[in-house]
Amino acid sequence: MMKEFFEASTILNNKHVQQWKKDGKKVVGYTCSYVPDEIFHAAGILPFRIRGFGATDTTIGDTYFGPFICSLPKCMLQLAGEGKFNFLDGAIITPGCDSMRRLDECWRKAGSDVEGVIPPFFFHYGVPHKYSDYTIKWLTDETRRLIAAVEEHFKVKITDVELKKSIKLYNQSRILLDRFEVMRTLDAPPFNGEEALAVILSGTTMPREEYNALLEQFISNAEKAPGIKDRVRLMLVGSANDDVGLVKVIEGEKALVVADNLCFGSRFYSDRVEEDSEPVSALCKRYLGHNDCPRMYGDYHRRLDILAQKVDKAKIDGVILQNIRFCDLHGAENGLFEKDLEANGIPCMRLEREYGPLVETGRMKMRVDAFIERIQQRRAAA
Repeated sequence: MMKEFFEASTILNNKHVQQWKKDGKKVVGYTCSYVPDEIFHAAGILPFRIRGFGATDTTIGDTYFGPFICSLPKCMLQLAGEGKFNFLDGAIITPGCDSMRRLDECWRKAGSDVEGVIPPFFFHYGVPHKYSDYTIKWLTDETRRLIAAVEEHFKVKITDVELKKSIKLYNQSRILLDRFEVMRTLDAPPFNGEEALAVILSGTTMPREEYNALLEQFISNAEKAPGIKDRVRLMLVGSANDDVGLVKVIEGEKALVVADNLCFGSRFYSDRVEEDSEPVSALCKRYLGHNDCPRMYGDYHRRLDILAQKVDKAKIDGVILQNIRFCDLHGAENGLFEKDLEANGIPCMRLEREYGPLVETGRMKMRVDAFIERIQQRRAAA
């Protein structure tokens, strides 16, 4: 079964997407976890999280972006320019940060330069940077604008009845993933962090009904599996990471990533959507108010509390605070996290890296090994 999850998480146009397209159905990509998947599911469209995974260079990305830009949107544009996203019938760009906002501009420019680079449906979905009654109303209006655009382009009707069905289905995923997270934080988890990320990532690349069935079966099997013991327990925090290989490098033979606070990780499934409320506003409340990232203003202490709770719940030995180079949001906040967590006796390591395939694994492994040794020495002294 892990093979199924690894394939879905490491192959962009995987067999599930190919079968979906073969059946004559549409796929729409999106760039950020603040986009409500349920809207597309209710329209009979497969929502697919756009990633930069698999890019081997950024020559196309470098052509349109400046030099001091995070490598994630560059890799996304690289794959678009190489035709790797040609299976997409649409794309939703969200200004999660300024670099991702510029992806909208640069992808449109590339599309005007090279025919076929831009999907037939291309939409900029604005998301506020604060949570309040006013911003919920604003986002609800923006979401209705997105719904109207999807309905017009794809000749579909997104009804409240279908939205509520989709909300219920996706909440079932979140309930299952909550069970999955409990297993992940056991004293002897039945799977490692690399496998955990593959399982979570698969939820962004395959039909939700299939994903729920696979996930439920995986949890049932894992409950009977032997646990992994005697490893240093780590939590991974910071910039987007959709590369299972990065977690494999971090874990090595001595560590286990038993928790995270990542948009391709636990933030993907945290918090449920109210099922008895008006569906569009309920979606907006969940997606804007869920366990957020530093793009949201004024929420630092809430995010710090979430990390502290995870450290306690998962019995974390150390926290790796990683950020992609030129990621100002996570880079700045990781400095605050390090100061406050270390002050509470929680060992932390700051790690700046390039995105995905551009990661310098040798340097990273050496630093992680040194961090693990520091934790082991601390244990011995205690």
